[in-house]
Amino acid sequence: MIHLPPLSLYIHIPWCVKKCPYCDFNSHVAKDNIPEQAYVAALIEDLKADLHWVQGRKLHSIFIGGGTPSLFSGPAIEVLLVAAENLIGFQSDIEITLEANPGTFEQNKFADFYSAGINRLSIGVQSFDDSHLNRLGRIHDASQALRAIATARSVGFDNFNIDLMHGLPNQTIRQAEADLTQAIDAGAMHISWYQLTIEPNTEFFSKPPLLPVDDRLADIQQAGMVMLQENQFEQYEVSAFALNGQKAAHNMNYWQFGDYLGIGAGAHGKITLPEQLQVLRTAKTRQPDHYLDRIGSAISQSNAIKPDEMTLEFMMNGLRLKQGVPIDYFEARTGIDPKSIQKATSHLESLGLLEPNSNHYRTTPLGYQFLNTVLQSF
Repeated sequence: MIHLPPLSLYIHIPWCVKKCPYCDFNSHVAKDNIPEQAYVAALIEDLKADLHWVQGRKLHSIFIGGGTPSLFSGPAIEVLLVAAENLIGFQSDIEITLEANPGTFEQNKFADFYSAGINRLSIGVQSFDDSHLNRLGRIHDASQALRAIATARSVGFDNFNIDLMHGLPNQTIRQAEADLTQAIDAGAMHISWYQLTIEPNTEFFSKPPLLPVDDRLADIQQAGMVMLQENQFEQYEVSAFALNGQKAAHNMNYWQFGDYLGIGAGAHGKITLPEQLQVLRTAKTRQPDHYLDRIGSAISQSNAIKPDEMTLEFMMNGLRLKQGVPIDYFEARTGIDPKSIQKATSHLESLGLLEPNSNHYRTTPLGYQFLNTVLQSF
């Protein structure tokens, strides 16, 4: 039997000042004034249209991503959050995250974001090395990044994430370690540290930069892992490291196969329907102008996830977590009998890739190192 999991809300704001050459997200360069007021109105109408998916739950977390959400004003974000609370309701310990760029323009709004109800910032630093920032097409420099972090702390944010990349063009081990050192010294409570990958439909895909060779990538990864561990940052997911247990509640809900509404141009959602024994994927129209023009009409598509696909999706998410995912979540959140995957899990246990005799589906350290191999069994 399927049970309703926690419910989160993802809000997509698609505009940015400049499209980064590595970015494959649904983001669009803001050529003129951003239609902030019209877009907020569209988001609220979008949310109202999705209320039938709520099914009596309050919101566990909200994540405002993009694009560059920090291009919006604090008052606009507040209107949006007030609407979400009035329409759905918030759990008492709700985590509300906004992605922010470190540019001076955005920094000046941090106090307004805090007053609006944002209680967690995710600051897209990527590197504290100006030469690497230039190669990545970023529009801020290292000094602005450090000021942004200091500003976030000064206006009251005691929970913020710093996004960093490694495996950058011509990056050395020492440079990667220096990026982590600056983030740690700046007071980050959470660090998302992930390797630069070249994705289709990006500028880097058509004009690939020269990335470090595999041996250096492995050395960078190992050196960074040691540094983070020595500074009490717990790796709880492939690219996520938390200090003092401050894990990202919103992302944890994703990885544990929770539900989330997705509103905004190009936003995706996942919704459980216990009575129909279904789990749905939802998607909104991608182009901002199309999204704005279709207020009040059907702008959403939804499709049921097939059982064989659902098993793989559950494992792709849950096994990213170092502690794995509770075994009883599998049937409760997919409706699939665990006996159907017992042959696969027993085989992985025999290979030393999955922990035996556990109440979690959890890889061994070897299995975590070869996660793609593990997932092929599902």
